[in-house]
Amino acid sequence: MREVPDARQQVEAEELAEILDTGDTRQSGQGGQGGAGRRDPGSARILRAIRVLSRPGPWKRGLVFAALALLLGLLMLLHAKITDRGGLGSLVETFLPWFGLFIPVILAGALWRRSASAVVALLVPAMVWLSLFGGLLFDKSQSGGDLTVVSHNVNAENPDPAGTARDLAASGADLLALEEMTPQAKGTYERKLGKAYRYHTVQGTVGLWSKLPLSDTRPVNVVRGNYGPLAKTRPDAPQDPPRALRTTVATDQGPLAVYVAHLGSVRVFPRNGFWTDSRDFGADALAKAVAAEQIERVVVLGDMNGTTDDRAFDGLTSQLHSAREAAGDGFGFTWPASFPMARIDQILVRGVEPKSSWVLPATGSDHLPVAAGISW
Repeated sequence: MREVPDARQQVEAEELAEILDTGDTRQSGQGGQGGAGRRDPGSARILRAIRVLSRPGPWKRGLVFAALALLLGLLMLLHAKITDRGGLGSLVETFLPWFGLFIPVILAGALWRRSASAVVALLVPAMVWLSLFGGLLFDKSQSGGDLTVVSHNVNAENPDPAGTARDLAASGADLLALEEMTPQAKGTYERKLGKAYRYHTVQGTVGLWSKLPLSDTRPVNVVRGNYGPLAKTRPDAPQDPPRALRTTVATDQGPLAVYVAHLGSVRVFPRNGFWTDSRDFGADALAKAVAAEQIERVVVLGDMNGTTDDRAFDGLTSQLHSAREAAGDGFGFTWPASFPMARIDQILVRGVEPKSSWVLPATGSDHLPVAAGISW
């Protein structure tokens, strides 16, 4: 079958034919009045022909966009290999899903340049992004569930803790974990949640309200500096309140170990970059506590100040799996509440089956609450 040239190639061929034909036209025009039929000099015709012939084809145009597409694909594929100096690796992994937005941007540039090579190169980042996050585009939730759990960073500066407590109680959760409670707001949460939840425990700035009995409750050290061996070398250092707890929930199916944690904050400094030391210490400490847990069934709830894509949580994600990834619908971003860009509030499980996972409506906090239904 004869190949039909595209429109641009046909235009170029016609232009070249016109240039080459000017010689005959010029000769025939010399006999006219005053040389009116003259065309461009021979050297000009040659230069124009060279320009036409040297125009790059669709596979040679837009090589910059093709290179950008390949680099984007490699960045997402090899994100774990990016150096974490200055927290660069963690920063990239925190917002890794958003790198997919560069794909349509590069595609627009490729179409503008009519670059076939760039369009084909875009298949690399597109396939990598889909392999990483394509499963989140589908609703994997199921009906049922033996227990509903909710976690919420209520925000120390929450202007309406009473309203937040009412909203959370209305969720119908069997287990309700709160993080970043202040001593001033603690009484409000206890009063407002007391009717719906018979049992509760508070350790420092975190707490768990439960419709089922609790036992063997203790704080978990996820704070660097003034707990453990270092505290002995700094007897006068002020003690930070606990930011994590562990307790046992008595269920009809047997004991369930529940951890509630609020890991250290991350900061961006002009000189030091993305500072994650406190968060990383807490993640490692929490992973060790879970590894030492004797109860088979475990649920970890809390504000981790990081996503499950972040390498800092490899110790946790190697033991537990995310309820959102297993039974969620969408990315489930939780922070900031006004325009969620990352899911840093997590529900991680071991020994139980997530049936559903969702994000609750906004409260007075700068985080959105997260919920999950789990089954045995």
